[in-house]
Amino acid sequence: MPAAPAAAAALQRPEIRRIKLTVAPADEGERLDRYLSARGGISRGEARRALERGGVYLEGSRCKVASKAVRAGQSVEAVLEEAGRVEKAPAAPLVVLHEDEQLLAVAKPAGVASQPTLTGDVGTLPWLVGKHLGRKAAEVPTVHRLDRDTSGVVVFGKTATATRALAAAFREGTAQKEYQAVVVGRLEGSGVVEAPLGPAPGRKGSHAVVASGSPAVTRWEVLAHHGDDATLVRLLPETGRTHQLRVHLAHLGHPIVGDSRYGGPPRAGAVEAPRFLLHARALELPHPSGGTIRLEAPFPPDFAAAAGIFSLESPPAG
Repeated sequence: MPAAPAAAAALQRPEIRRIKLTVAPADEGERLDRYLSARGGISRGEARRALERGGVYLEGSRCKVASKAVRAGQSVEAVLEEAGRVEKAPAAPLVVLHEDEQLLAVAKPAGVASQPTLTGDVGTLPWLVGKHLGRKAAEVPTVHRLDRDTSGVVVFGKTATATRALAAAFREGTAQKEYQAVVVGRLEGSGVVEAPLGPAPGRKGSHAVVASGSPAVTRWEVLAHHGDDATLVRLLPETGRTHQLRVHLAHLGHPIVGDSRYGGPPRAGAVEAPRFLLHARALELPHPSGGTIRLEAPFPPDFAAAAGIFSLESPPAG
């Protein structure tokens, strides 16, 4: 007699999933449970349950302390059970900006996660890079990251030595990052935002300017205006806090167009935003083999369309 549907379902075992992460400099000092939740794409409760079960490993050693502070460069692995969901891979091929024996620089598309999540590796940036290098996604360590909807330059080490050198550059502040964004309203001139950032009270996954937060500094410069409706700005972050640029611009009263989390509308004048309009335009850092390398990512079509409204086909990256 065929088994009843309920009995058949009972025989199905949940798939074991592993999240493998490398702590980026921006996450230095974060609690382990919060880090797993924010970077692993799981809830805070799931992170704590994994810790309680002994399923979390810090630098290869089991850790059950939720409040343990993580350090840049550390490896974090969490063993989880989930229903076997698979994320669809994007159709667009990986865009390689530069490659040599030590490093690989790519243009991350908007909508692609920078690290593996609970839904699996497929479709994430490490998965795309792994396919290019002939490796598994878990064998592609991440030394820095962009938010899912941010496009632009991301760099990877191709050897363990190169990965350590790149991680040190971000940790020590010798990696110089440049972003461009389209913000709401008319911002004038240039300036510096020095405002500490931390988790936003009562808003899971969001950050805010809080007195007890981590120091955060962003330099900004206006590139062009679209009347009084929108402004194209260059951003030079001196620190790398989570959502730093998005929160600092909102703090100025000029949120990024399309950034609904921080008050940005989907449209500003003739500028329409299919996602929040933030692009990692350039990255300059010490090359693991010596000297300095500058990497630049061209605008993707959605950002190029918005920039074109400012009568600038491609604002200078430097």
